[in-house]
Amino acid sequence: MPSVRNARVIFNEIPTDYPLPGKHVVYDTSKTIDLENVPLDGGVLVKILVLSIDPYLRRMMVGRDVQNFSPPFELGQPIVNYGVAVVLRSENPAIRKGDHVVGLEGQFPFQEYAIVHDFSTVRVVENTENIPWSVYVGVLGMPGETAFYGWTEFAKHKKGDVVFVSGAAGPVGATVVQLAKAEGLKVIASAGSDDKVAFVKSIGADVAFNYKTTSTREVLDREGPLNLYWDNVGGETLETAIEFSARHARVIVCGNISAYNTKSPYGVKNLQLLIWREITLHGFLFDSLRPKHAAAFFRTMPGRVASGAVRYKEHVVHGLENAGQAILDVQEGRNFGKSVVVVAE
Repeated sequence: MPSVRNARVIFNEIPTDYPLPGKHVVYDTSKTIDLENVPLDGGVLVKILVLSIDPYLRRMMVGRDVQNFSPPFELGQPIVNYGVAVVLRSENPAIRKGDHVVGLEGQFPFQEYAIVHDFSTVRVVENTENIPWSVYVGVLGMPGETAFYGWTEFAKHKKGDVVFVSGAAGPVGATVVQLAKAEGLKVIASAGSDDKVAFVKSIGADVAFNYKTTSTREVLDREGPLNLYWDNVGGETLETAIEFSARHARVIVCGNISAYNTKSPYGVKNLQLLIWREITLHGFLFDSLRPKHAAAFFRTMPGRVASGAVRYKEHVVHGLENAGQAILDVQEGRNFGKSVVVVAE
């Protein structure tokens, strides 16, 4: 069999603000691969089916001199993230041809085919619930795990608590809304458009509003005080949530997208309230909590998703060549639901 194209998306240039397709992130078709004869050296050859587009990808487009939670992307090399792939060849007895695997911490490169050697970075998925494979990078992947692990570890909720979730139409925020409602709590939720607000209401939020047209301060003043704030945004929204938090409130800091594309992020000015009201901030990375909570997540969440008890929304982009635009759309908030790139059916 002759070699076939192995298109990829490479990190071409460090952006100073928003990452632009064709400039900072470039689609490249110059590479090929011999699927039958390429040496595996004990590894597994996979065909990439789905790749995840997440807000934090912008944080990986920095220089190596920038302090970061994980090594940044390498210039001239494919960007990487979580994905789903099907096995074409395997030299690992635990992984068979035809298995579907999900990339975990090691992640998959943004290309059509890849060879995996680190088997701690992949998980074989049976998918007995017959859920679309794209969901395994969404509510049943890193975003869903993030919501489940952070909520389970830090919420410490009690009856009557009031919860505020920013970025509530995204895959993490929407899952948190539903976890909180399943516990009978009052949920306030913000999103960036009227259709996103409608979706958040449909999954159970008691109060949902468009933060672009409605004052967050006025909503929290009327509906608070807050016992829990799940922060996907940072900046001024975090400052406002702290202002309207109750004594002994918990703030779960998950994301900071308001600061990802600016050199001058908003400085929160009321941190003294953390002391005066004995508020606790919890920052976390989901993979640090995986060893503690993964078993419960994978035991319970697929069934809840399959039954409709936990709902999700996807923003599906077809074609690896459109990955750069999908990354930009997420940074600018133009996606509605979990953004995924379908590389192959």
